Amino acid sequence: MLGQLENYIVTNLQNIYDVMGWLGVNGLLVFENATGIIPSEIILGLAGWMLLAAHEAPFHNIFFWGAVAAIASSTGASITYWAAKLGGRPIVDVMAKWFRIDLQHIIQAEQKFQKWGSSIVLFGRMIPGVRTLINIPAGLARMPFMKFLGYTLVGTYLWCTFLLGAGYFFGHEWMQISDLIKGAAPLLLGAGLLLWVCFFIYRKVKQRQKKEAPLPVSEKIS
Repeated sequence: MLGQLENYIVTNLQNIYDVMGWLGVNGLLVFENATGIIPSEIILGLAGWMLLAAHEAPFHNIFFWGAVAAIASSTGASITYWAAKLGGRPIVDVMAKWFRIDLQHIIQAEQKFQKWGSSIVLFGRMIPGVRTLINIPAGLARMPFMKFLGYTLVGTYLWCTFLLGAGYFFGHEWMQISDLIKGAAPLLLGAGLLLWVCFFIYRKVKQRQKKEAPLPVSEKIS
């Protein structure tokens, strides 16, 4: 049953890409990041194969299209963020019913947000099953939007670029992409954590330098 569903999705995505190209990819990414429907692994894996590798595009093109995909993904994520922030728990319950999201999965995402704080928005973008749901607790917790957007852009860029690269090389072998993602997920999580630690240390150093900076002469005299 799962295999038939996957083949149905792939066939329809191929038709969309044939007609709309990258516009179709980005439209699907907005929808996917807002609802969690249609895995990005399929959307971008197929895009890397059909729209890049099949056209013999240079490999470095994935870095540009990864950025474009990150913008589309962040747009979709922002829709869910604002819905949760403005509508609160009632709108979240309605969204869960509409899109058939298990409320237990939302609770687990909230627990991860409470444990890791806003940093989960960054490295959680590279964890299947977490990457789309984390928008909800971020909105409910009223995380500053610009911080949410910045973390989302960085995290989705790494994820989207990785998936486009996987599709570029293995797009015609869906099982290989699936195995590759499962094997690489811990590495991507580690990279996300390392990025967050570096950012955290950078902020602490800048704050310390600001505190230790000498006062201006005019302030010393006064």
